[in-house]
Amino acid sequence: MAAISLRKIEETAPALVSLYKSAGVSLAKHGLSDRRAAVYLVVDYSGSMRPYYQDGSVQALADRVLGLAAHLDDDGRVPVVFFSTDIDAETDVELAGHEGRIERIVAGLGHMGRTNYHLAMDAVIDHYLDSGATEPALVVFQTDGGPSNRAAAERYVCKAAKLPMFWQFIGFGDPGSRQFDFLRRLDDLAVPAKRPVDNAGFFHAGRDPRRLSDEELYDHLVSEFPEWLATARASGIVRS
Repeated sequence: MAAISLRKIEETAPALVSLYKSAGVSLAKHGLSDRRAAVYLVVDYSGSMRPYYQDGSVQALADRVLGLAAHLDDDGRVPVVFFSTDIDAETDVELAGHEGRIERIVAGLGHMGRTNYHLAMDAVIDHYLDSGATEPALVVFQTDGGPSNRAAAERYVCKAAKLPMFWQFIGFGDPGSRQFDFLRRLDDLAVPAKRPVDNAGFFHAGRDPRRLSDEELYDHLVSEFPEWLATARASGIVRS
């Protein structure tokens, strides 16, 4: 059973009903209908991301993640980290008032900088540990390029592998760009030499992420989560 009912979505965020239903289909397909998880969203605020804020791609992703989170967590909100050279904002998107929420947040932010994954990862790890959550976390991490500091990003991926957190990276932009080589190599990071379990996945949403269907997006977001849950549970990382 979903953490938040369809009736609640209809009352609180009617524009998300279709997304909520599509997310439920994908979760059922992957054996996750009764799974509970803390859902996070991390979004790139580097200078090259400007077109994706302007055309609504980031807002669309936030709405889709809310539709998924409503099945996995019952608080009706998703913690969001905006990052570039540093952390630009740590806030929430909620079912109530979700429409136009990204635009309102970004209106209060400053200069769009570079791309430091590890600072955003650190912020999410701190939030998760401070929250006292007992369920594992699914972190949706969006970017349009590779990290400025690859060594630091790899170090944090390996560090986070000891925690009950799965990192699902999403690329926006040219699928053939070498900017995404780092993310494509994440699955090849040695287990157990560098990390106890494979705790990260990557998929590319294309030049216009809004054209990726809801069904395709949700399948990508959750397809690797069940395998990670199984291996993390066998390793004692996940206990719930």
